[in-house]
Amino acid sequence: MTVNHVYQISLLNPDNDAVYNSISETTMHDLGIDALCKVITEDAKEEQMIMRVMGKMTSSPETATYRQDVFDDILNLPQVREKLLDLMNQIDYLKDYGTWRRNADEKPGIWDLMHRLEELDSYIKCIEAMRECLSDSRIKSQGLKDLHKYVDDLYNDNHYAELKKDISELKVDASGIQSMTIGININSRFEVESLGLVSVNAKPFKKSGVIGNFADAIAASKDRINKDAEWDGDMHYYPADPPEQENAIDRLDKQVTTMAKYTNPLVGHSESLAKVPDGDGSSNTSFYLSNVATKLTAHIVKKLKGTLSKYTEVSMVTLSRLIPELLYYIRFAEFIKSTRDKGYFFCKPVVAAQGSPVTMNAECLYNIRLATTVDDPKTIVDNDLVFDGKHRVFMLTGANRGGKTTITQAVGLLFALAQGGLYVPCRSFEFTPVDAIFTHYPADEDKTTDLGRLGEECVRFKDIFEDATEESLILLNESFSTTSFEEGYYIAQDAVKAICHKNVRTIYNTHMHKLAAELTGYDNKVSSIVMESEGSNRSFKVSEMAPEGSSHASDIARKYGVTYDMLLEGTREE
Repeated sequence: MTVNHVYQISLLNPDNDAVYNSISETTMHDLGIDALCKVITEDAKEEQMIMRVMGKMTSSPETATYRQDVFDDILNLPQVREKLLDLMNQIDYLKDYGTWRRNADEKPGIWDLMHRLEELDSYIKCIEAMRECLSDSRIKSQGLKDLHKYVDDLYNDNHYAELKKDISELKVDASGIQSMTIGININSRFEVESLGLVSVNAKPFKKSGVIGNFADAIAASKDRINKDAEWDGDMHYYPADPPEQENAIDRLDKQVTTMAKYTNPLVGHSESLAKVPDGDGSSNTSFYLSNVATKLTAHIVKKLKGTLSKYTEVSMVTLSRLIPELLYYIRFAEFIKSTRDKGYFFCKPVVAAQGSPVTMNAECLYNIRLATTVDDPKTIVDNDLVFDGKHRVFMLTGANRGGKTTITQAVGLLFALAQGGLYVPCRSFEFTPVDAIFTHYPADEDKTTDLGRLGEECVRFKDIFEDATEESLILLNESFSTTSFEEGYYIAQDAVKAICHKNVRTIYNTHMHKLAAELTGYDNKVSSIVMESEGSNRSFKVSEMAPEGSSHASDIARKYGVTYDMLLEGTREE
């Protein structure tokens, strides 16, 4: 079997025609996704990877289900999760620091080959370990099954088997190489004509070795000089440059001339290695020797390295592209496990049946951001909320610091997590995916100097409305409240009516109780929900009911003693 090395595989995006939209940085911040990612991982690089994954949304139900199944396996199979994380780290290291990243123009030397063989050996072990890991019979998701097939194809590929054989035959421990034998051809004037690599040796040269024999032979009579170029070992001569390259020796002339200065003492002496006097530039000798050795081995190594590399580089790129996706699943699995251990609950989302009037049914939802700041889950208040045909737009009112922004943010996070394939902070969660999430929160003062705060809010809302579709989610937080009540009320009323016309799922939390009261029931789509409270006591429970309006103001007035009667009597509630 031959592997299609251009095969594309993703654990996030199945092979379909899904359209993806980007969540803006502003919305990511408004929803607290950036803060959540900082809790998920302490590694800044991983944080950015996870942010990029969460920043893409599609309303494709198939994509949501595909991701949920992958995450289900990653979360519920901790041994698979831990092994995959370890293998991803190895692949990332090989990709980023391997010798295959060397510039193509650089001359590969013998040490380069040794390291390359070590890396390819590590690559083989990664493939074998991943194949074994993904063969776990408990894996159910199509994404991980597809990955297993890809790795299994690599393992069974004829090229892969050939690579394994080459590695086993060629892999040499670099620490075992202690010398190289270089052959030098000379003319009648003892001038160097060419250099070549004779052998790579596991032992250093000694007096009794080749160099000693050569020195003794030169120092003795002519009868001692060999009549041919043979020696007691198996000699293979590899020229420093291929024969077809003309004048190749000229490029080595400086190095050879300099080497000769220090190797000439060998001639006529019985010492096996040159003794170089101090102070004559001998510090460069190792450098020149290294360059010559590299030159001698470069074309051999380059050919061998190219042969070994061609089967691995594309597949390594394919596998390394999966690292952000796997890290995304793994880090969230670790987070959800540790959060569950504290007593918090999560559930696997369910994509609503096509044509269902219910587009979100969240039972016992809570804001996942709170779970990152509160250790005791008993202090968290959960709520139920349903989007359907008659509950398409929620007008959310209630007291200050009563939890309006918290639950608004929580709904956005539910969709972001569920469509990312993750478990969500609910007892149960059924939903129809959204194609985008838009937030309209009050802008910072320094961002509104040109248009004024109200002008900036209007421009931003118009952009959101134009981009939103019936499949979108809009979250409005105190929108149009930075001006007088009359101006804000007028603009907000038209904005909500336009949203109803477009049929966009929306939560609008506001202090304008009159707005909520008058719009309730509009187009048979708007509902009023209230964060309940009794006086200064915040229950953080949401109920579908008419806005409290003046009754809430009356509670506050009595608490602080500013009703007409209490002011005249000088009393206040205890």
